[in-house]
Amino acid sequence: MTEHLDEELEALLEYLKHSRAFDFTGYKRSTLSRRLRKRMGDVGIASFGEYVDYLEVHPDEFAVLFNTILINVTHFFRDKAAWDTLATDVIPQIIASKGPQEPIRVWSAGCASGEEPYSIAITLAEALGPEAFRERVKVYGTDVDEEALTQARQGSYTSKNLEDVGPGLRDRYFVQQGDRFVFRDDLRRCIIYGRHDLVQDAPISRLDIVLCRNLLMYFNSDAQSRILDHLHFALNDAGVLFLGKAEMLLAHSDRFSPLDLKHRIFKSIPAPIPRRRAPGMRGVDALTVGDHVARQVRLRDAAFEVAPVAQIVVDVDQILILANDQARSSFNVAARDVGRPLQDLEISYRPAELRSRIEQVFEERRTVTIANVERATKSGDLQTFDVRVAPIMDGEGGLLGASVMFTDMTRIDRMQEEIQRSTQELETAYEELQSTNEELETTNEELQSTVEELETTNEELQSTNEELETTNEELQSTNEELQTINDDSRITSDELKRLNSFFELILMSVRVGVVVVDRDLQIRVWNKWAEDLWGLRTEEVLGRRLGDLDIGLPMDDLAPAIQSCLSGTTAHEVIIVPALNRRGRRIICRVGLASLAGIRESGVVVMMEETDAVGDSPPD
Repeated sequence: MTEHLDEELEALLEYLKHSRAFDFTGYKRSTLSRRLRKRMGDVGIASFGEYVDYLEVHPDEFAVLFNTILINVTHFFRDKAAWDTLATDVIPQIIASKGPQEPIRVWSAGCASGEEPYSIAITLAEALGPEAFRERVKVYGTDVDEEALTQARQGSYTSKNLEDVGPGLRDRYFVQQGDRFVFRDDLRRCIIYGRHDLVQDAPISRLDIVLCRNLLMYFNSDAQSRILDHLHFALNDAGVLFLGKAEMLLAHSDRFSPLDLKHRIFKSIPAPIPRRRAPGMRGVDALTVGDHVARQVRLRDAAFEVAPVAQIVVDVDQILILANDQARSSFNVAARDVGRPLQDLEISYRPAELRSRIEQVFEERRTVTIANVERATKSGDLQTFDVRVAPIMDGEGGLLGASVMFTDMTRIDRMQEEIQRSTQELETAYEELQSTNEELETTNEELQSTVEELETTNEELQSTNEELETTNEELQSTNEELQTINDDSRITSDELKRLNSFFELILMSVRVGVVVVDRDLQIRVWNKWAEDLWGLRTEEVLGRRLGDLDIGLPMDDLAPAIQSCLSGTTAHEVIIVPALNRRGRRIICRVGLASLAGIRESGVVVMMEETDAVGDSPPD
C-alpha cells in the first residue's frame, strides 16, 4: 500500500513538473506529502491520483497548491543576533576588501515577500551611507512564487510587519502612506526582483553575499548539493553565505568554511586549479566557469551595446534597466540614469510620449508601433523615427518589462524623396523621347515623299541626259540631308541608351526592392534587390502580373493600395506587412507605393524593404 502511495505521489510531482514547469522532485517527500494532503483535505480528495484529475479540471487550483507548498514565513531581521553579527563583523570586512567605487552585489534566494532583501539593503545602507549605497550596491531578490514577488516589488508593509525594524530605522528607510509604510524609492531602485528556480535555473554571478535562509531544509540531499554548487559558483572567492539557524553545511566543508557557525555564516572556499566548471557544463572541458560566464556576459552586453538601433529596457514599474550606446548618445540618457523612473527622463516624452504606450503594452501584452515620429537635431536637421514598444516575457508568459526601440527612418524618407525626383526626371525624359519619336515619324514621311519624287524624276531623266544630271545633283543633295537626319537619329538613340543606363544605375543604387507595374499590373521593371528579396530573376518576371508571382508577399493586403495609386486617389502610400523572403524566413516588409499617373502609360512604383525578421521557417 505504501509503495502504491509513493508511486501516486511521484506521478503527481511529474505532472506538476511537465504541466506547469514547477519541479518539486527535489523536495523532501515527508514535507511534500504533508502539505499536499493538507490541500487535498481542503478540497475533499483522498488520493494523489484523484488530485491529478482534479487539477486537470480546475486549473485555478495550481496557484492555491503552490502557495500551500511554498510557505512564505519571513520577517525583517529574522534571528536578530545573526543579523547583528553580519552587520558588525562580516559586512565591514567585505567593504574593506573592495575599492571605494567597486560594486557590492547581494542575492537573497527564496526572498518570499521581500523582508529579507530590504533587511540587507538597510544593513548595507547603514554601513555605506545612502549615497554610496545607491552608487555601489545591487540586491537581487528571487523566488518561484509570483504572488510573493509582486508583494515584494511593492515594498509596502504594515506597522506590525515593521516591529522588528525599530522606529529609528523605520523613519529613515520607509515613507508612511496612509496606514502602510513604503520602502524609500531612491534605494528601492537598487533592488531587483525576479522569478528564479534554485534547482533548475543558472545562478546569478559575481556576488559578495548570498542569503539562503531556512530554504535548504525543504530539499533532499541531492537537490541541496546542486543548490550549494550553484551558490558556491555564484559567490566571489571571498564571498559570504548566510544560512538559517537550522542549516549546518557539515557535508560541504570543501566549498564553505564557517565564519560564525553559531549564526550560520560561512565563507566561500575558492575552487582549486583547474577551476571548477559551471553547474550543467559537464561536457565542456575547454572553458572554466569564470571564462564561460564572463564571455557570455560580455557577449550579451556588447551585442546590446553596439546594436545600430537605439534601445532602452524598462521593468514592470517603468524603471530604466538598460540603455545602449545609440540610446545614450541620441536621446540624452546618461549611465547614471539607469535605475531611475522613466517618467523622470526626457526620453519618456521626447521624441514621443512613451509612458502611456508602455502601459498599453503591459495591458495588452502586444507590440505597439509609433510611426513617423519627428525630432529636430541640434544642427536643425529633421529626423524621423519609428518607435517600437514590445513586451518582454519570461518562459511562462509572465511580464518582465518592455523594450523600446527607435528606428531611424530619416535615410529611407530621403531615399523616397530621391526616388520621387528621379521619377520626375524619368517622366521628363519620357516626354522628350516621345517628342523625338514624333520628329522621326515626320522625317520618315518626308523621306517617303522624297522617294516618290525620285521615281518621278527618274522617269523624266530617261528622256534626256541633261535632266538626269540635274536630277542626280538633286538626289545627292537629298542624300546629304538623309545623312544629317541619320546622324541626328543616332545621337537621339545614344541619348536614349544613356537615359536607360542612368535609370538602371538609379535602380541599382536604391538598396530596396523596386518593381514598376503598368495599369494591368504587368511587371515592367524588377531590380537586383527585388531578385535578392524574393528569389526571382528579372527575365522570369518581366511581362507577368505581379499578383501571379509565387512569392511570400501578401498581395491581398497590397492590392487595394495599388489600385488606389492607379486610380489617382493616392499618390504615395507606405504599408507594413508580414512576408516570407526567398529563404522562407518570416520578415516584416515595408512596402512603399508611388503613383506614375500623368504619363502616357501610367502605373505604380512598388518599393519593398525587409525591416525586421520574425522567424526562420514558413508558417504552417
